[in-house]
Amino acid sequence: MKATEMLNKIKTFLGEDTADIVENIEQGVKLAQMTLENGTVLEAESFEAGQEVFILTDDEKVALPVGEYELEDGMILAVAEEGLIAEIKEATEEEEEVEASEVENTEEVEVEAAEEVEAEYATKEELAEVKSMLEEIKAMIDKKEEMSEVEEQVKEELSETPAAEPISHNPEPQTKVNLKYAQNRKRNSLDKVMQKLLNN
Repeated sequence: MKATEMLNKIKTFLGEDTADIVENIEQGVKLAQMTLENGTVLEAESFEAGQEVFILTDDEKVALPVGEYELEDGMILAVAEEGLIAEIKEATEEEEEVEASEVENTEEVEVEAAEEVEAEYATKEELAEVKSMLEEIKAMIDKKEEMSEVEEQVKEELSETPAAEPISHNPEPQTKVNLKYAQNRKRNSLDKVMQKLLNN
């Protein structure tokens, strides 16, 4: 448990009457302070591995986030868990590693930039391909324009010709066939059916 949390709990249990006593206890607890390279003030009981460390602000104390921080004296403060010091080490080894990696990174960036510059210019073959593609596209556009002109001409011709007269249905006149079956004999039922079929 943090020292400040313990003091706050004592304040709540004892009440406001003992606030003076707690303030005297707080003044008795001396915390060590260090500043980072950028001027941020850090506070801890002692700057050793395993101790709690806080960023000192105007209003409150904030636990130091995970990471590595360079102190004013050139030492590196490593924080593995939020608010806990993992180790304090010298910056010389790490600076050499950082400088070496920066040199490698700049060389890689220069090589990539050179490759990009080379890739920006087109070859004669590529230019010829692009030119032929442009010509094909122009030909297609010209054909489309010609087709649209032909369509317009056809529309004009069709609009000038009069509309065809409507076609009316003219069926052929029906003629009844009078065939007589069994003229010399008496008609039977087959003759009657055949006569009705022909007349309808």
